[in-house]
Amino acid sequence: MIVFRDPAEVPAGFGPSVVAIGKFDGVHAGHRGVLARARVDAADRAAKVVAVTFDRNPLAVLRPELCPEDVIGINQKLQLLAQTGIDATLMLRFDERMAAVPAEDFVQSVLVDALHVQTVMVGRDFRFGRGGAGNLELLQRMGERLGYRVDLIDDVRAITTARRVSSTWIREALADGDVQTAAKLLGRPHAVWGEVVHGLKRGRELGFPTANLSPRMEGFVPADGVYAGWLIDQAPRMGRPTSGMSRSTRYPAAISVGTNPTFDDVPQRVVEAHVLDETDLDLYGHDVQIEFTHRVRGMVAFDGVDALTAQMADDVRRVRDLLG
Repeated sequence: MIVFRDPAEVPAGFGPSVVAIGKFDGVHAGHRGVLARARVDAADRAAKVVAVTFDRNPLAVLRPELCPEDVIGINQKLQLLAQTGIDATLMLRFDERMAAVPAEDFVQSVLVDALHVQTVMVGRDFRFGRGGAGNLELLQRMGERLGYRVDLIDDVRAITTARRVSSTWIREALADGDVQTAAKLLGRPHAVWGEVVHGLKRGRELGFPTANLSPRMEGFVPADGVYAGWLIDQAPRMGRPTSGMSRSTRYPAAISVGTNPTFDDVPQRVVEAHVLDETDLDLYGHDVQIEFTHRVRGMVAFDGVDALTAQMADDVRRVRDLLG
């Protein structure tokens, strides 16, 4: 997958293209359904498939007090989009300058001039351009004049409740520690990604060494507790992935999220993973992804080190059973 970060980077003659526009936060089941449909349309038209998205939620600029936490970060988004098999992503920087671009200018300069769009795929409530003036009707009017068509994409909804699959629903599940519901909505286990850094080394002292993620990690951190999951060691360092084809090694892991209330000396929430059956694994400085598959228990304070150590041994046993 090619990554463009400005319309000016798109080479002359690129296209024609089928374009899906959106935040793609989570690249969840609904997003992947849209991109799969775009791929079919592109095959029929001998066109390229392009996702047009932003480097942050536009609310971070327009209404920061209302902006929710992202489900995934930029590196994660690019890797996940690459895995859908699309041809390119145009990752636009959303700042005050972008927010001031009139909707008509966005269509002309980005969709038509740079990407030579044949089909635009959007949801019913899609808004774009200065003041949110761009909508489905404007896209359709301009398409009639500029030679592209607009494909309205219906939401993916739960059968029983008719609730729309959305990043909001995923965040709610993760905030409750319900990583299994989040995985169903995402179509994969939820994950955080970042660099392994030095911690207090307390886990090693207790016989359960852990890989601690940097506080600057990407991805929504689920509720405090202990989880079963996987640590994926990325090699080489991911940087800004463009293909999603980097080598990686997967390790089963018991994952802890929280502030370690037994000792009460960790000032901020930490994500750390104990890799099963690997006591001498050196991951410092590595970029890793930690996937959450099951919640084992909540985070509690124990009455001393012996009680904590006994619980950690039981946690590892339960994680081993859950991961098979």
